[in-house]
Formats: sequence, C-alpha cells, structure tokens
Amino acid sequence: MIELLVEEPLLLLFIVSGMGYALGRIKIKGVRLGVAAILFVGLAVGALDPRLTLPPIIFEMGLIIFVYSIGISSGAGFFASLRGKGLRDNLFAVIMLTLALFMVIGAHYLLHLRATVSAGLFAGSLTNTPALAGVLESIASSAPANAVDVMLTEPVVGYSVAYPMGVMGMILAILVLQKVWKIDYQEEAKGLRGFNLVEQELYNKTILVTQPAVTAVTLRELRHQNNWDVVFGRLQRDGEVTLATGEVQLQLGDLISMIGTPDDVDAIIPAIGELTDEHLEMDRSEYDFRRIFVSNPAVAGRSLADLRLPQEYGALVTRVRRGDIDFLAHSSLVLELGDRVRVVSRRKDLSELTELFGDSYRELSEVNLVSLGIGLTLGMLIGLIPIPLPGGITFKLGAAGGPLIVGLVLGALRRTGPIAWVPPYSANLTLRQIGLIFLLAGIGLRSGYTFFTTFAASGGVSLFLAGAIV
Repeated sequence: MIELLVEEPLLLLFIVSGMGYALGRIKIKGVRLGVAAILFVGLAVGALDPRLTLPPIIFEMGLIIFVYSIGISSGAGFFASLRGKGLRDNLFAVIMLTLALFMVIGAHYLLHLRATVSAGLFAGSLTNTPALAGVLESIASSAPANAVDVMLTEPVVGYSVAYPMGVMGMILAILVLQKVWKIDYQEEAKGLRGFNLVEQELYNKTILVTQPAVTAVTLRELRHQNNWDVVFGRLQRDGEVTLATGEVQLQLGDLISMIGTPDDVDAIIPAIGELTDEHLEMDRSEYDFRRIFVSNPAVAGRSLADLRLPQEYGALVTRVRRGDIDFLAHSSLVLELGDRVRVVSRRKDLSELTELFGDSYRELSEVNLVSLGIGLTLGMLIGLIPIPLPGGITFKLGAAGGPLIVGLVLGALRRTGPIAWVPPYSANLTLRQIGLIFLLAGIGLRSGYTFFTTFAASGGVSLFLAGAIV
C-alpha cells in the first residue's frame, strides 16, 4: 500500500484530505479541529515512510490560492475598518499580537528552543496557518541546502503541538471574558454594521403616518437626519400603492412599509406614526417581489445607487442575502457576484430586472479565470520583488505576502472597468477550502517522518504548556 501511495501522490493527497476532513468534524466536548485535522493526519501518514510526500508545487499552489481568496473577500472590510473605531480595534489587535510575540520569545529563551520551533509555536498558539506557511516559505528560500529539510520540520512541530491548546485556550478565554465584561453580542454586532456584514433578524411592519414632523422632508433626508438604519418599501396613498423611493415626501394618513431589525423598527415607529395591522408587503396586486441572484459581472462591484433602479426600472431592492446573512439594501451597498437581492417592482418589469441581475445559478458556480489569473499573477510578481532593508538586507513578500496584499487591494476595488475582481461567494469559499486542504496536506506529509524525532528533541511537553500559556 505504501509503495502505491509513493507512486501516486495525488491518491495520497485525496486520502489524507478525506480522512482529515472526516476527523475534523468529530466534536469532543463541543470542540472540533475542523479542516486543521488534515495537518495531523498528514503528519501521521507521513511518519510511516519518508517517501510519502507531495510535490512542492501542491503546497505552493494551495498557499497562493488560500491567502489570495482570504484577501479578495476581506479587502473591502479591511480598509473600511481602518477608519474611525476600526483603527483603534486594529491597534488593539497589534498590541495583543505583540504581547503574544514577547511571550513566545520568553519561552524561546526559557526552554532553549530553536528559532524555527519558536516561530511555529507562535503560529500554532494563535491558530494562524498563513503565518506558518510564511515561515516555511522563508526557510525554504534562505536556509542552507544541507539543513533545509530539518529546518522545515521544526516550525511544524511547534505549530502542531501548540495548535490544539491554541484552540481550547481561545475558547476558554472567550467564555471567561464574556462573563467578566458582560458582553452583549447583539449590541456589539450593531457597531460592526458600518464596515462588516453581521447576521441580523429583519422584519417588515406597516406604519400609519400621523406625525406632522416627518412630512417636511423626503424619506432620504429623514434617514440621514435621524440616522435610521431601515429601508422603506411600499407606500399607500389614497388607496394607491407605489414604491417608497428616497424622493418621496410623506403625508398624513399615508401607509408605509418599513424593513429593519426589530429594535430599530420598533424605535422608529413612534417618530412616524403608529403601527397598523395592514401588511403592505403582501399586497401583490400591482407591485410584486422576487429573489434574484446577482450573476451578471456588469452589475457586480457597483452600488445600488449607481444602478438607478427607481429611475430606470421603477424598482427597489429592499434586502440582500450574501452567503448565509440577510441585510438591508441601502443605496451605498456594493453588490457582489452570488448576492441574492429581493427586488420590488411592477410585475411586468420583473423579467427585465431578472435579466439585468443575471439570476444564473450555473454562472455563480464558475470562477472568472481572467480576474483570478490576473490577481494571482500580480500577487506572485509582487511577492518576488526584493525589498531592501538597512544593513544591506533584502526580503521578499513571497507566495504568502504578495497574493494576500494584492487580494486585499483588489477586494477593496471590487472592479476595474469591465473586470469584477471578487468572485461569487460560494466559488471563493470553495477555492479557499481547496487551497487550505492542499496547504495543510503538503505541510503534514512533508514533515511527518521527522516530526516525532524532532518533537522529542525539542521537549514536546514543554512546547505544549508554552502554547497553552500564549
């Protein structure tokens, strides 16, 4: 069997991946390793024979795809988070990482660890797989040829030993701190809406307009002046139902439907009027609604305001579903491939709107190889650029840093001319999983045979405790 696996590395890859994924789904006291279990299965299988390894290109390809897919999906939120409180939060994260770094340095000198093992300890205690990949890439490009194999194993030892305690330690810290600080996750989620997507319950209520104060300005101005995080849908005036666009000015006696979270809607109702038993959202006599997938690249990367739906099509988008999250469709929202928009319009216009957004599930399962190829090429080229440092030293971002930075930038841009950079949500998630599987399987199999020897020589129990402390 071993001879067969040595001769067929792809078969070896799929066996390790399948076994690791199955193992990672097993829960022990509510905790499971997830896809990281592939690394441990790879270590176990690789320990059987030194020839049980994968071609280096599989590891490298997995690393590049993994970090790029993270960057492309996180770019917009990353740069948005640098504004306002986000800058403070990022500074706090840097402080925590620095604290963890000093703790690892302390363990390094106290336990007399090799620098490579300490680097793996840092990555494992923080459960940071891209950091481990970056360490391995740096060693592969700079270590002496006669020592590179051993040096590549040492960070994996530190990572593998510290990873389980890194997971359990974080869970324990969260459980304790949420009790000590009395964290209200719903309130915390509200503060993240400005630059990140958070799960929120949405519902629709119909209000009778009785407050004269709200009739003086348009709905757009009302939302802006009062900072209302809601969306208005239908409006009924004198028995006629129309759309509540931003230019509409309310009148006493109007009925208007409002969509938002229960807390937001309930707080706004008294400012407009009073709750009624009417359900305008269910009135489909003139206006109807439809859930439509965004599969048209010409629409992706553009904001709802840019599409001018009320002016061009007499339509409104009230909600958007991205992945498993439903959120309000504000005019500033930038659409992505794979979004599912809830459109309200006249029934006769729904077919034209469906054509505009695409609504092709098949296209959403495909990746635009032009944008993906350009993005990965740019990332690899930037990773090859030598960056000079004081003292005549140069370093490169490599296959981990280059694609990650390019992914963040392109993810923030979303589109350039006709090219939409962000792939469909499901396709990007699949790419990320495939990349991570290749990466972890490659690391585990390459390091498995020398893992246990190095583990014993490096003081496995001490590493385990150090990972728990960090």
